[in-house]
Amino acid sequence: MARRSDHNREELYALAMQAARDIAVHDGLKGLTARNIAKRIGYSAGTLYNLFKNLDEIALHVNAGTLDQLHDRLGEVALSGKPKKDIRQLLDAYLDFIGGNDRLWSLLFDHKLPDGTPLPDWYRARIARVLSLLEAALAPLFPEPDHPECQLSARVLWSSLHGICQLANADKLEIVSDEDTRALAHALVENYLAGLKARLG
Repeated sequence: MARRSDHNREELYALAMQAARDIAVHDGLKGLTARNIAKRIGYSAGTLYNLFKNLDEIALHVNAGTLDQLHDRLGEVALSGKPKKDIRQLLDAYLDFIGGNDRLWSLLFDHKLPDGTPLPDWYRARIARVLSLLEAALAPLFPEPDHPECQLSARVLWSSLHGICQLANADKLEIVSDEDTRALAHALVENYLAGLKARLG
């Protein structure tokens, strides 16, 4: 493919990200290759590697965009200070987001960095930003807003919900239950919150 110079670096980044996102939506992780992205934007694969270190970095940037979208969607929930109500609303917003972005959501968890490669700090910050919304909803249950167990509880809930959603996304949920995703997710949240409230007094 001939070299082009139609776009500056920022424009190329935007083109590559949109192409990578579109590929992820239609084909998932398996379709996310430098060749496919380059073909979509009309540039050589070498041009991509002037923007990104490797394909893993491209996937991380796509996932960061998904996390930003998820944060914005969850951020639309107005917290009332009542944890049970707020968590239920956040849960519904989360499930709605997954329902409309199932391939992008799957890419968040399907993509793995090579062994020994740490997640970049900027990416960890994106995850923490999403979890902070869950922490804010849980905070009234704890004696102090920055109680360390509040952070832990947010991560336990998110990880547990991921298990349910992953089974549903793989069409495996019926193996363990006749209930649908939303019913199981709400049962998980209600039981966890009840146990947490009882223990904290």
